[in-house]
Amino acid sequence: MSVVPTEAGPGTLRTAAGPRAGEPDVRRPRPGGGPAPLAARARLLPALGAVYRAQLSRARVARIPLLFVATFQSIGIMVLMRGIADGGAEARAVVSGSSVLVVAFVALNLLAQYFGHLRAGGGLDHYATLPVPPAAVVLGAAAAYASFTVPGTVVTAVTGSLLFHLPLGHLWVLGAVIPLSGAALAGLGAALGLLAPRPELATLCGQLGMSAALLLGVLPPGRLPAPVSYARDALPSTYGVEALARSFDARPDWLAVCADLGVCAAVGAVSLAAATWAYRRAAAR
Repeated sequence: MSVVPTEAGPGTLRTAAGPRAGEPDVRRPRPGGGPAPLAARARLLPALGAVYRAQLSRARVARIPLLFVATFQSIGIMVLMRGIADGGAEARAVVSGSSVLVVAFVALNLLAQYFGHLRAGGGLDHYATLPVPPAAVVLGAAAAYASFTVPGTVVTAVTGSLLFHLPLGHLWVLGAVIPLSGAALAGLGAALGLLAPRPELATLCGQLGMSAALLLGVLPPGRLPAPVSYARDALPSTYGVEALARSFDARPDWLAVCADLGVCAAVGAVSLAAATWAYRRAAAR
């Protein structure tokens, strides 16, 4: 029980009924009526840059051991395939498929797991409260995970070229293969993680996608049965593999390389759009 001093006058106490005399009443509504407006929504490019830097910092800390695993896995596959593909088109297919497999491991498999756990743990609610466009969240995470694959992909491609005695002069094509294949696979991985009802299913879908990239991308296409080759054509990473494999020719068909990269870019745009739609759908629930 509290005691109020007798010296206190009626206008000297701050109570729930009103403010002290002479002070502004913060409870009064705005002159125009209604609540105060929220902050303006962030533009796409600044928001994309912020999400990209945050995700890249997080991936650099948490995913470096997995990048080593992905790189050593691809190099080990090339060593095993050395006795089967001794040279020619088969060697080019093995090296290019193993190089893009690093992108599939990180951008598809790990990103599907990330968004699956983010959805299950309520992390999407955090992003939903920020004035950030949904496309910035998806594109920023996809770009960060795709960028994270650059060292492992380059090391795998150089090691495979030396192992199979392939020319190194046109490996600059990786500068287009990595971002375009990464966009296609990261969009697919994000969509799988956001649409899966449980994180375990997101992990399973990511593992299955990486296994498909392993079997359909690394194995020489001439050794695949006809029905399986159709599935290979439907895999987004196939066109990045084909573009890199053509660059190992003595005189590459640059028109065909650009066509493969164009298909990869179109598939990447579609998959990222699907991932953005899946993010909006998951965040609205």
